[in-house]
Amino acid sequence: MLRRSWGQSGWRWGNVHSRILGTPATQGSPLPTHTCWTACSCLTARPFKDERIPEGICEKQTEAEAEVEELRGPTLEDVRLWAQSFEQLIKSPHGRSSFRQFLKTEFSEENLLFWLACEELKKETNRTVVEQTVKQIYEDYVSILSPREVSLDSRVREVINKNMLEPTSHTFDDAQQQIYTLMQRDSYPRFINSSVYADLIKSLEEPQTPNES
Repeated sequence: MLRRSWGQSGWRWGNVHSRILGTPATQGSPLPTHTCWTACSCLTARPFKDERIPEGICEKQTEAEAEVEELRGPTLEDVRLWAQSFEQLIKSPHGRSSFRQFLKTEFSEENLLFWLACEELKKETNRTVVEQTVKQIYEDYVSILSPREVSLDSRVREVINKNMLEPTSHTFDDAQQQIYTLMQRDSYPRFINSSVYADLIKSLEEPQTPNES
């Protein structure tokens, strides 16, 4: 059915997770022999056309700036910025880390991992690596057989299936937008109102003064 063979020996999976959040990825694992391409029509579509992903959202910080932030830890000003917008949260390395820990408690960590994997994919220019990474992302987050499948409506799934005939770094753009909006509308407000965020603010607000004798 496809123009390309997915099960040829010699295909190697990329290392998307370890490049983004340090999650180990299986190296050299062959792709599953059977892949389900059925679009799940039972999923509920969510409108998202009015909320677009800002261009280069994870590239607004230079690598040096990101390294400095990771080394020093978040400041009170940094954490307060997260409450201003979802973009402020997700472009911050510490923001993404805190948000990921919160999503784990809601059993929806895969949404952030999928979104970040798509961000990494869009930076790739090597055609072979792009094709390998697209296949990995599909198997990890789109296939209905995956335990980390993200919730996508049937329209987006149809778009993905067409794009898979000629994989590019933008194969999952529609799906990434839908998951971004899902996190922005649902998970992000709960995170900002959670005890996780409140406790972090409180810990940074505590005055660093010596104990009075």
